[in-house]
Amino acid sequence: MNEISRRTFFKRTLASIAASTLVLASGNKTAEAGDTVQYGTFIDLTRCDGCAGKDVPACVNACRQKNQHNFPQPQEPIQPYWPQTKFEDWSRKKHLTDKLTPYNWTYVQPVEVKHNGKTFKLNIPRRCMHCDNPPCANLCPFGVHNKTKEGAVVIDRDYCMGGAKCRDVCPWDIPQRQAGVGIYLKMAPKLAGGGVMYKCDLCIDLVKKGQEPSCVQACPQKALIFGEKEEMRKLAHRRAKEISGYIYGEKENGGTSTFYVSPVPFDKIHKSIMAKKKQAPKPERIGIPGMEPAVENYLDSANGTLAGYLIAPVAGAFAAGITAIKTMKGEE
Repeated sequence: MNEISRRTFFKRTLASIAASTLVLASGNKTAEAGDTVQYGTFIDLTRCDGCAGKDVPACVNACRQKNQHNFPQPQEPIQPYWPQTKFEDWSRKKHLTDKLTPYNWTYVQPVEVKHNGKTFKLNIPRRCMHCDNPPCANLCPFGVHNKTKEGAVVIDRDYCMGGAKCRDVCPWDIPQRQAGVGIYLKMAPKLAGGGVMYKCDLCIDLVKKGQEPSCVQACPQKALIFGEKEEMRKLAHRRAKEISGYIYGEKENGGTSTFYVSPVPFDKIHKSIMAKKKQAPKPERIGIPGMEPAVENYLDSANGTLAGYLIAPVAGAFAAGITAIKTMKGEE
């Protein structure tokens, strides 16, 4: 964006605003599958042992290695933008692997659950669920959060303003923000933008090449399996039937592309996770929100529907400008 001036950005935005606003006003930016295969992930919690004996689980390590070139490099010193008086900075905590951060897009969450008189020690790989109708994408005020035809929910990090609306509407608080980076530093560093949001993108570059995400490739226990979404759904149901287990992700948040199978009910897993979070000292809360079954999609609520219509014009304007700039640069 160095060679694009602010004036050019806004002129191109106004030139395309009408068309893009009409497209986004429908409130649904979920890509239509068309002839493209939609993919999903099956995660078998009976197989994942958290890579016992290793400092970092193999899936986490593989993700970090694969995406390190995408990790933020904040501009120092980081300044808060008006009217904010603080900012989110993880640049000095890059080493953390036990929670989601802009430098760590997946992690394995250990939890103990009592069920039918037994204590189960589970290890749960956590990252973006890649929802069927993602509220994060539909309610992004900057129009930079999208669902691809392959089923991956991705953030255009080059144009994200770090508003964090995506995290606000995500039931699992998946996207994480890093200040001191992003287009807002060039556009209006003192008035808008909190940085850039980061999360798992399902290794969409590998998927488009016919390869598996790095976390799936690295799993030594084959606890993560990747393939056509409907096949992963069938596999999850088959495995759940074999162990008299439970499925998570098929209906939660309106449906996702990630299907967990557990030997214990997910409401018990959720309670155990949340109890552990309450015991953890602030601000270093452990992990991310629990796995509450039947969590509803924000877009299905009256407030969510209204928010979609209110945000659409803003998102349309911003998306129009981005499209114009990419066209000028030969990216589209």
